[in-house]
Amino acid sequence: MTGFDRGADGVPQHGGNEIPALAPRQLEAYFALQEGASLLQQQIEQHLRTEGDLSLVQFHILMRLRNGTPTTMTELADGIVHSRSGLTYQAGLLEKSGLITRAPSPDDERATLVTLTDKGRTTIATVLPGHVQVVRRLLFDLLPDEDLDDLGRIMGRVRDHIRAEPPRSRGSRAT
Repeated sequence: MTGFDRGADGVPQHGGNEIPALAPRQLEAYFALQEGASLLQQQIEQHLRTEGDLSLVQFHILMRLRNGTPTTMTELADGIVHSRSGLTYQAGLLEKSGLITRAPSPDDERATLVTLTDKGRTTIATVLPGHVQVVRRLLFDLLPDEDLDDLGRIMGRVRDHIRAEPPRSRGSRAT
C-alpha cells in the first residue's frame, strides 16, 4: 500500500499502519504556530516589498551574504531552506538588480559563488531598520523575557530536529 488510505473505520493509514490523530492540544499548538508565522511573514513581506522591492527569500539571501564571505548556491539553499531552482531564480533577480554577483568557484567547477555588492549592502541598510521594527512590534514586544527564552528554546529544538534530516539540496533530483 502506498500513500495514505483509510481503514474500514475511516482512520487514516499509511502502509497498513494506523496513523493516530493529533490530540486537541497538539492541533491547537500546530495551528497557532502556522497562523502566527503566516501573519508575521505577511507583514514582513509587505515591508520588504514597500521599502526595498525585495521578497522574503531575497532578503534572506542578502542577510546570509552580509558578512562579505562568498557563499555557494548550495550553502544558501540549505541555509535558507529553499529549493535550488527557486533560489537560482531569486539570485538571478538579485544579480540583475545589482545586489549580488555570481561567479564560478575557483576551487570547485560545479559550484557557483555568490557575493553581496555595495548596492546590496545599501539595500540591507535601507530595509533592516524597518524589518527590525516590524518583528519587534509584532513578536517581541508582547513577549516577556521568560516566554522569549521558551520560544527560542522550543523553536531551536524543532529547527535542529528538522535540520538533522539530510538537506534537500543533497537529495536526488527527479529525472
